[in-house]
Amino acid sequence: MRGIRISGWGIAVPDKVVTNDDMALNLDTSDAWIVERTGIRERHIGGTTSGLAIEAGQAALDCAGRTAAEIDHLVLATTTPDGIVPGTAPSVQHALGIKGGAFDINAACSGFVYGLVTAAGLIAAGSGPIMLIGSETLSNITDMNDRAIAIIVGDGAGAVIIEPVDGAGGLLSWNLNSDGSLRHLLKCEHGGTLFMDGKEVFRKAVRVVVESAERAMADAGLGPDDISLLVPHQANLRIIQAACQRLGIPEERTAVVIDRYGNTSSASIPLALHDAIVGGRVHDGDHLLLTGFGGGMTWASAVLRWGG
Repeated sequence: MRGIRISGWGIAVPDKVVTNDDMALNLDTSDAWIVERTGIRERHIGGTTSGLAIEAGQAALDCAGRTAAEIDHLVLATTTPDGIVPGTAPSVQHALGIKGGAFDINAACSGFVYGLVTAAGLIAAGSGPIMLIGSETLSNITDMNDRAIAIIVGDGAGAVIIEPVDGAGGLLSWNLNSDGSLRHLLKCEHGGTLFMDGKEVFRKAVRVVVESAERAMADAGLGPDDISLLVPHQANLRIIQAACQRLGIPEERTAVVIDRYGNTSSASIPLALHDAIVGGRVHDGDHLLLTGFGGGMTWASAVLRWGG
């Protein structure tokens, strides 16, 4: 049996920082209003999905001490590919010099966890190291005059190198779900812009995240007290706080970066994970609970034992 461990990590965000005060110049809003309702204070805007993914991927390679030639496959989670055809992953693969398979996953904001489980499955089937990236340029599909959406979104990317290990490895459990009947709550049609029914998404999101996270913990044989760090999708600080309360995991054991990055969809979990790692909050043997939800609707959770 072959398991996994994460050996390298990296992020990339555009240089342009847009504060809430900047947003208020063109929208009927204010810093206080945005912070109270979302927890967001600023976000990074710009770049391309492939460009951000390449930068984050190279940083992850450097962190892991790996060369591109040592990576077998590349998995890219994104809802904002550079084009419809081909996928964006092959462009990232080519730029980095990686051989093997390269493909996109679109599970919206759950995409990074979907990608993690996919990478673990490839490794269990015999693959060598895999690069997993979540990269988004949500500003490209956002009507920046739509206050409900414009204040929330940000652009960025996060990448990890996933290595095979003998034995069960670090992925202790996972839980993936979707419900296509809820597509209308959060969507973007070809050539259109993002639409979200905020109240309904909030209500559904808290419930499904808690149920998914509880199932993942149960399957791993763990309870809330065993979770060293919760790494949630950074959609809204209120959603994170509500999930923490219902799961029984204190906010101080939660990775939160929404104040700096906004909602970056499939990039949000790796951005939060990276922040926790470089901040010295993750140690060998720690149990990490990754959980997210997004358009589809999709939702997903995974429990990792850090260090493999």
